[in-house]
Amino acid sequence: MFVHFRILFAEMSEPKKQCIEEDVAVTTFRRYLRINTSQPNPDYGTAVTFLQEVAREIGLGCDIVKLSSGLPVVVMSWMGSDPSLQAVMFNSHMDVVPVFPDHWTHPPFDAVKTDNGDIVARGSQDMKCCGIWYIEAIRRLKSEGKSFKRNIFLTFVPDEEVGGAKGMKLFVQMEYFKKLNVGFALDEGLANPSEEFSVFHGERTPWWAEVTCTGNTGHGSAFIKGTAMEKLHKIMTSALEFRKSEEKRLEADPSLTLGDVTTININQIQGGVQPNVIPSEMKMVMDIRISPHHDMVSFQELFDSWMTGAGEGCSYKFIFHGEHVSLTSTDESNLWWKAFSSTLRVMGEKFTTTIFPASTDSKYIRELGIPALGFSPMNHTPILLHDHNEFLNEKIFLRGLDIYYELIPALANCQ
Repeated sequence: MFVHFRILFAEMSEPKKQCIEEDVAVTTFRRYLRINTSQPNPDYGTAVTFLQEVAREIGLGCDIVKLSSGLPVVVMSWMGSDPSLQAVMFNSHMDVVPVFPDHWTHPPFDAVKTDNGDIVARGSQDMKCCGIWYIEAIRRLKSEGKSFKRNIFLTFVPDEEVGGAKGMKLFVQMEYFKKLNVGFALDEGLANPSEEFSVFHGERTPWWAEVTCTGNTGHGSAFIKGTAMEKLHKIMTSALEFRKSEEKRLEADPSLTLGDVTTININQIQGGVQPNVIPSEMKMVMDIRISPHHDMVSFQELFDSWMTGAGEGCSYKFIFHGEHVSLTSTDESNLWWKAFSSTLRVMGEKFTTTIFPASTDSKYIRELGIPALGFSPMNHTPILLHDHNEFLNEKIFLRGLDIYYELIPALANCQ
């Protein structure tokens, strides 16, 4: 085991200023968490400046790549001895989801550390921890004079929390990305309340569909036939019946996880002009997450049948339409998986492979045929991404750092 670097940190949130010993990685993590990069107005400028500063401290190359959307991507580089080999990419996103401060026990961007070591902040699990794990593991490896065969790239991308269309999707299409010659990528995972770690080798495909129904209007006291609301109700009923069948399938089979089934949630409904007028148009937005085990063509046909079955005047458009992406192989013939999994086993860590239930930027990487895994080593931790009072305990964070300290060399030297 290596010795954790430590600094004296003045904890200002306590009534009396006390100097306590804190690992430099924890301090860096908390500094990053204090940058408010919440959607819809993330402070990317401050985040980029912070990351540039850290890269200079460690001695990493650092490029700021401007996307056609105008958003920045930070790319840190540690070049290997054999650049002809495919590189390893460690990806994280800078943006975080919005907060509702009234529901938090501590201000969500103060990164308060409680007496038991919980670091409470938006982004602590999703996913600023990963970015700092990469950085701080490399800081230690470089301080020990280590070097590796493959090029290592750390990427910090924008826009992930709103789909990545203006972030990773554009980045992987750039000539700059192609020249990186990435052979494998690690991205975010999820916490796990048990002692096991979750490793994600694929994810569900997101469809966000806006459904519009038009129909006859009239006075609110009459029985008008063919109203927009009647048609919308039929579609809702079909969708929710399918949702219920998938929920029952999940509950009936203990071997299934959420990522193995398809979910549908109706998250927005709009329409109407006043209480006594039957609306001529109604809209709703459906959040659909299609399991990779579900045939996309047959699901599209089913979805279309809900529209036609509701009658004329029903249509939809996709706000976001993901494409089916193959799973990353977890067979021992996959050299990347072999290096990754064997490292965890040697460390004595328990882990399980599964399908990510939501959506990450890994989808854009896998679409290129590049194998990618989602991994955030946070066991014994409740899943709080997007939730109030998101936190990560200091001990769990430091154990995750130990793991990346071993994983980075294993992946950067694997052949």
